[in-house]
Amino acid sequence: MTTFIGLILAIVSIGVGMVLKGASFEALANPAAFIIIFGGTISALFVAFPMSEIKKIPMLLKIAFVEPKLPSQDEVIELMVEWSMVARREGVLALEEIAESVEDPFLKNGLEMIIDGSDRDQMEEILFSELEAESERHKAGSLVFSQAGTYAPTLGVLGAVVGLIAALGNLQDMDKLGHSIAAAFIATLLGIFSGYVLWHPISNKLKRIAKKEQDLKLMMMEGLLAIQEGITPKLIERKLAVYLPTKARLKQEEMVVKEVESL
Repeated sequence: MTTFIGLILAIVSIGVGMVLKGASFEALANPAAFIIIFGGTISALFVAFPMSEIKKIPMLLKIAFVEPKLPSQDEVIELMVEWSMVARREGVLALEEIAESVEDPFLKNGLEMIIDGSDRDQMEEILFSELEAESERHKAGSLVFSQAGTYAPTLGVLGAVVGLIAALGNLQDMDKLGHSIAAAFIATLLGIFSGYVLWHPISNKLKRIAKKEQDLKLMMMEGLLAIQEGITPKLIERKLAVYLPTKARLKQEEMVVKEVESL
């Protein structure tokens, strides 16, 4: 929702600002400016990135507007505690049935390594390598939009120069000259707007979503390694609680103390 809210607020703010400044909305009806900015930005991206990354742009835009649903930290803790109880009570082979129903590839891979009897160092290395590879993919995706945010304002200057060249051809007609100069700066407006209100913020949002997912998977990795080592469910719960925010962690610790006192 914040992406939609931000875009709406940006458009309203620019529109109200133009009205207060006495600028005419008719100047926005400038197809040449739109072609130079958006067409030029797309062209620059094609030059800068391979087709394999360009094809991901629609998917990345979807992620920016509709954030993928991820399990909460509390849900991960609950899941790891439950799996550790199964492993201690019935043995690690009992996790095989659970692994078949797990959809997340990262969790599924970790469970399968536990079932296969992989040692801790080997398992940690494989899971960490998977996290690093995924992190690089996320960086490549956000880089596309951060580069677009760099190109667009510069193309705005280019569009203004092209407009001013056209305006200089109307020096004999002052009315047309004024209109041509105003139209020339529409490209600069579009370039700055798209660069700093669209592309850079979308890049930042993708980075934040990727960071959230990475932190969650680090938490999953710690839980899986703890299960592999045979750590007790209570200790796993305490171990993973460090990933929670301070208030949530204190609440989690209070619940653990109450459970211990009730035994």
